[in-house]
Amino acid sequence: MKQQVEKMVKISNLMLWLWVTVILMKMQCSNGAAVAGRQVAALFVFGDSLVDVGNNNFLSSLAKANYYPYGIDFTTGPSGRFTNGETFVDMLGRMLGIPYLPAFADPATVGTRVLNGVNYASAAAGILDETGRHYGQRFSLSQQVVNFQSITFNQLRTLMNGTNLSQYLAKSIAILVFGSNDYLNNYLLPSLYASSSIYSPPAYANLLLNRYTQQILALYSMGFRKFLLTGVGPLGCIPYQRASGQAQPGRCVDNVNQILGTFNEGLRSLVTQLNANHPNAMFLYGNAYTTFGDIINSPATYGFSVADKACCGIGGTYLGQITCLPMQMPCLNRSQYVFWDAFHPGEVANANLAWRAFSGSPTDCYPINVRQMALL
Repeated sequence: MKQQVEKMVKISNLMLWLWVTVILMKMQCSNGAAVAGRQVAALFVFGDSLVDVGNNNFLSSLAKANYYPYGIDFTTGPSGRFTNGETFVDMLGRMLGIPYLPAFADPATVGTRVLNGVNYASAAAGILDETGRHYGQRFSLSQQVVNFQSITFNQLRTLMNGTNLSQYLAKSIAILVFGSNDYLNNYLLPSLYASSSIYSPPAYANLLLNRYTQQILALYSMGFRKFLLTGVGPLGCIPYQRASGQAQPGRCVDNVNQILGTFNEGLRSLVTQLNANHPNAMFLYGNAYTTFGDIINSPATYGFSVADKACCGIGGTYLGQITCLPMQMPCLNRSQYVFWDAFHPGEVANANLAWRAFSGSPTDCYPINVRQMALL
């Protein structure tokens, strides 16, 4: 019986991977046009390099991905996305009928371009304002919220000219992807940041969650009623951490993953609390830790052959942060690698996250999935 169950699970996972592959093929052939019929009014994305679509291109920052081989599989080449192709919000947007979102910092993001939504995400950004400061300029979470409030909100009000803006925002989805840099580019860098000497891991997680809650409620007060809050993935398993020498070959850095537990568990609990306190809204927790953990622990089940090394190799370094070198030749079998560079997942891994957030079980996306939320 146990063997039959395990076989069924493997078949189910294989079917998921096949669905993801089909979705990717549709995406690559459609050149940015929406595949599905529009299911929401718009998407507004706040986050870090996992979902940055080029905001840092316009900032004085060392955290940029506007050069080859980044974007090698993207329709227009390097765009500022920290992966070989699309981010998971590109794909999630497509499933919801929304085309690629413009970067807030792009001077061309004016006029009707903002009506589908805007992406404010900035590489090296964190929940805390000081996170990632060694990279130079970046839009922190609080600054991204201000960018929406002070610029985009007024643009939308002018464009809609009497149309019910509050109804439009209530039918839109705000996606927030934060937390990774608050660990990788703050708490786990004791030579540059004092946070690990001031806070225990649970106390630091509580600090992050308190600051996060303030900004989430600020967006709620501006009219958003649908939220996807994505948790932090297993950072101890990214190639950068594996190469740090803190774990045996082939192993993840377990203590790093353990530190994240309080934050992810707290974020899930926060979602429950927010839903209880705001019955006219819906807040979701995207379980990136489980999604990527499943892939990393059983890569072959999801069609991958390499889960511990980056397709883009070691690359250049700045204060220990590893990215692809300009014009570096990446691996040829990119779809076989979970990770594109030492920090960021490749396009196919992103597709897994998008699909499971969109249509997964409460284990993947709690308490309901994005497709169900879109119907509310």
